[in-house]
Amino acid sequence: MPVADDIQSSWADEVEIDLGALPPPSEVVENGLKIVTEYKYDNDNKKVKIVRTYKIEKRVVSKSIAKRKTWSKFGDSANDKPGPNPATTNVSDDVFMQFITSKEESQRTDDGELDGLKPQSSSVIYKCRTCQGEHWTLSCPFKNSEVVMAKANEAAKAAEAKTTTTNKYIAPNLREGAARSLPREPPGPRRDDTTAIRISNLSNFAVEADLDDLVRGFGPVQKLYLAKEKSTGQCKGFAYVHFKFRADAAKAIQILNGYGYDHLILNVEWSKPPQNN
Repeated sequence: MPVADDIQSSWADEVEIDLGALPPPSEVVENGLKIVTEYKYDNDNKKVKIVRTYKIEKRVVSKSIAKRKTWSKFGDSANDKPGPNPATTNVSDDVFMQFITSKEESQRTDDGELDGLKPQSSSVIYKCRTCQGEHWTLSCPFKNSEVVMAKANEAAKAAEAKTTTTNKYIAPNLREGAARSLPREPPGPRRDDTTAIRISNLSNFAVEADLDDLVRGFGPVQKLYLAKEKSTGQCKGFAYVHFKFRADAAKAIQILNGYGYDHLILNVEWSKPPQNN
């Protein structure tokens, strides 16, 4: 019988022969290309061979970038070789950005890379305050001329006349150019606190409807005020009630003072008006 040809095993079979250990990664540099070969397990727990090919290029960079590349690596890449590690570094394409400051700059034709370094003769960086020329004010040839000196003296005299016209204080609304405000109307009649009562020791869960039900039977009410917390909106424990008639307010004080309401004993008294200094 003919002898069967020897069957050559593939790289995957050679890897399976090993006792579960993955071969170390290898790098080969040839013809300006760096070929990196790695082995790992996929999602199905199978050994997979990964081959990455990098093109080696030499570029001229600035001194700061060249210095930064000499820094020692840290973290998970502390023991890595020079160059990016695909396991910890994501290498992407270079992004070139062009900053446009004005329409004229964007419409200008690019004559060369070195043209941008030339000084622009059309742009004016400084201007003389005396003759409005393109030079420093200190080196103006007309700074000592009679016309310029006369204008400067007139401006100084006008400024001095404005400051020396009067030394009296003028209110802002009466100064020159200020907007004239209309005269204020006389204040209206003050509120009548003689018919107001203060109810304290209220529950924190009391609302205006509960207060209205409590005092409605004593007579007509002009105003109800229930003090509340700004943050929670709950009652602070006291309220003010303005009755239309003082007799109704006195009747409410007589009946509600010491009255049990919502498991609490109410304290009702006349509202004390604020003391004016």
